[in-house]
Amino acid sequence: MHRHSGRMVRIGLLSDTHGLLDPSLLPVLEEVDEIWHAGDVGNVKLLDQLRKLNKTLRVVYGNIDGHDIRIESSEDLAWKVEGMKVFMTHIGGYPGHYTARVKKILLEHKPDIYICGHSHILKVIYDKQLNLLHINPGAAGKEGFQKVRTMVRFVIDKDRVKDMAIVEL
Repeated sequence: MHRHSGRMVRIGLLSDTHGLLDPSLLPVLEEVDEIWHAGDVGNVKLLDQLRKLNKTLRVVYGNIDGHDIRIESSEDLAWKVEGMKVFMTHIGGYPGHYTARVKKILLEHKPDIYICGHSHILKVIYDKQLNLLHINPGAAGKEGFQKVRTMVRFVIDKDRVKDMAIVEL
């Protein structure tokens, strides 16, 4: 067995907290290396709670987020983890139903993983056409119609996503 030089990166992905960080999420978030938030954070207090966990934190703002959150985040984020390109935004649709703006970005940027929130509906879909994995972690907050609040945890190992788990609150 040969060891690779990179390391596995553990990701905690959440969205649509709408100002509520469920205490039951904290043990899950303690165990990850990076926390990604796909928008509708809700308030700066929640951002501060996430920052206190001392993890790499990547946040996009959502349609409900005010100026206070927008100045500390972006509409879109694109970055690399290990061998994988990631693109995250709040509103973007899903395979076969992308918004025009996001489809253009996906075609140009060609990410391996595309993340959005907004719908409050958990989705993990592989898009064969664009060769990407789409993840929407559903909503972790109490606002909205979702019956089950969710987040997603997974590992990026070089160029693979593995150990994906849905955390239900």
